[in-house]
Amino acid sequence: MTLDEFRARFPILGRRVYVNSCSQGALSTDVDEAMRSYLDSWHQGGSPWELWVEQVERLRARFAASIGADADEIAVTPSASAGINAVASALSFSGPRSHVVVGDFEFPTMAQVWLAQERRGAVIRRARAEADTLPLAGYDAVIDGRTLIVPATHVCFRNGHRTDIGGLVRLAHERGAYVFLDDYQRTGSGPIDVHALGVDFMVTGCLKYLLAAAGIGFLYVRRDLIEPLEPTFTGWFGRVNPFAFRIDALDWPPGANRFESGTPPVPNAYAALAALELLDRIGYDVVGRQVDRLAGRYASAARDRGFVVRTPAAPGCRGPLVVVQSLDGPSLVMKLAARGIIASCRGNGLRVAFHAYNTDGDVDAVVSALAAESPLLELMN
Repeated sequence: MTLDEFRARFPILGRRVYVNSCSQGALSTDVDEAMRSYLDSWHQGGSPWELWVEQVERLRARFAASIGADADEIAVTPSASAGINAVASALSFSGPRSHVVVGDFEFPTMAQVWLAQERRGAVIRRARAEADTLPLAGYDAVIDGRTLIVPATHVCFRNGHRTDIGGLVRLAHERGAYVFLDDYQRTGSGPIDVHALGVDFMVTGCLKYLLAAAGIGFLYVRRDLIEPLEPTFTGWFGRVNPFAFRIDALDWPPGANRFESGTPPVPNAYAALAALELLDRIGYDVVGRQVDRLAGRYASAARDRGFVVRTPAAPGCRGPLVVVQSLDGPSLVMKLAARGIIASCRGNGLRVAFHAYNTDGDVDAVVSALAAESPLLELMN
């Protein structure tokens, strides 16, 4: 599949400049048809649960392959929060390792789950940022022999900074700590191999660069960590056979599905599977090259115009999201929307995020619109 063919699958791109994949991926005809297929199955079969559970299993295998994992290392969850909570509930903070190192760039979900573990004995340490970067030195200063786990976002939702996860894994593992990657703001925007990267856990979801809907996420657990961990955040789908309907005991499946809880999000599984199949058709390498090229082009053009770009310029420190500082983020988002450009903001940081369906013309349109709305932008001295 070519980039043009991929772009043609997203009808909104014929009407709008869509650069908001950091909030919600654009809707493809493939996902639209998959959701209708789910409704058809409901209409025709009434309650075809065997078919629906099979769809979830197909999704598990497809996602596992997309990140270099095995299917039994993946839990299908209703959200990233559910996956993080399941892992947190399986850990003990009563031994010599009770510290959790949380970086300044985490999304609230990740930070709040670990803050909630303080009542179970967790001690929260902070890896401090330096302006709009979070170098490994910030982690090096606080990871030690008391550190149990290091949750870390791959790409910061506020400024687009990309963390050196490979370096962080080496640092944490040398000191005996786990790394829990939050890849939500990056998965789908390029290739990833969790086995090669060496992370112990990873969580992500489908509503951003994986181009599906809210209400479904994935948890990766490294195989050798699955059996020792028994989450107290659990439910009937976390059992060996959910349809045995046992109420007298807990049994734990050998795979990461032990980290699942309630009834799976079937409608969203249909959407997610269609989106992953579409991404497979174009290829994650192709997606990654296009996203990186467009993000770099936009960041350079914005700096050339004198805009304050908060996303680091150094190679390897930028993800698919580029943030330009404004004086009034919500007003700027509304002004851009009136010009047919869909973006988002966090505070006064205007977020522009690219996918493989974007083009050089989209970059030029955003830059031109920002120039026209320059009174709302912070400019370099």
